[in-house]
Amino acid sequence: MPPQPPVRSTAPPPSRPDASMSLLTNVMDHSLDEGYAEAAARRDAEGGGLPRTLRAKLGLAAGLVLAALVVTLGAAQARISAPVVAKEREELIDRIDAETAAADTLEADVEHLREEVGERQRKALEKHGGGRAELVSLLSGDTEVHGPGVKLVVDDAKGTKADGGGGPRESAGFSDTGRVRDRDMQRVVNGLWESGAEAVAINGQRLTALSAIRAAGDAILVDNKPLVPPYTVLAVGDAKKLGTVFQDSVDGQYLHALEENFGIRSTISPQEEVRLPAAPSLIVRTAQPRTADAQAGTRPGTEESETGKGTS
Repeated sequence: MPPQPPVRSTAPPPSRPDASMSLLTNVMDHSLDEGYAEAAARRDAEGGGLPRTLRAKLGLAAGLVLAALVVTLGAAQARISAPVVAKEREELIDRIDAETAAADTLEADVEHLREEVGERQRKALEKHGGGRAELVSLLSGDTEVHGPGVKLVVDDAKGTKADGGGGPRESAGFSDTGRVRDRDMQRVVNGLWESGAEAVAINGQRLTALSAIRAAGDAILVDNKPLVPPYTVLAVGDAKKLGTVFQDSVDGQYLHALEENFGIRSTISPQEEVRLPAAPSLIVRTAQPRTADAQAGTRPGTEESETGKGTS
């Protein structure tokens, strides 16, 4: 049997593995856009400009030179301004030291004058107080005092806000229901004096016969010095009797009513010893009888003359 001719296969050739990624293959094979390629070919054909590699090198060199110039100018400017800044800093330090020394000198002068005023106060009290100089000095607040007494702490009601207002106390002449006001402290202090207190201080501020308790907004001022709650009132006197008499007095009942009706807090306790500082400033006024040659038209009674600092 004659040999048979080989049979040719008509099956299609196997597909490429990346046939499904024809778009990515085209992008990889033709990374440069045709328009850019044509522009580059036209520029090369015209022969204009320097080769790209040389131009890039020149541009880089120019950038480095410019950067070096900027750094050099900055360093030179810094070297020029550094002495000026250092000089200004030294001048500022010297000025601060000079002002500090001046303030220390003024503070020393104030302390010296305060001692001189205190000495003159004592001499004025001895001169015009006669045999009662020590008593006058005590009552005027010119000297520190210590002894048995009571401690009365008065505080605002819990949760009282700074901008409170309204309520029953407003209709009765008060501006807040749970806040201690200057009129409240006035009644407390007057009640302690009336109950037998020999000396009184609020938050370390000594009170005298001429002390003023006033209000400035929500703050209470004692002789123009602001106080903040709680208000600690120290009074020198018979500890047991003073506390009892005050609580039974009209002003003590007034404070109790504030506590019951408006939540203002207060506590009073006897103390074996309390210490009160001297009043920071005093005004001395002494009353003298009219002389026979008093000017006509003056009001009958006594004439008032100031003798420095002391009591009234």
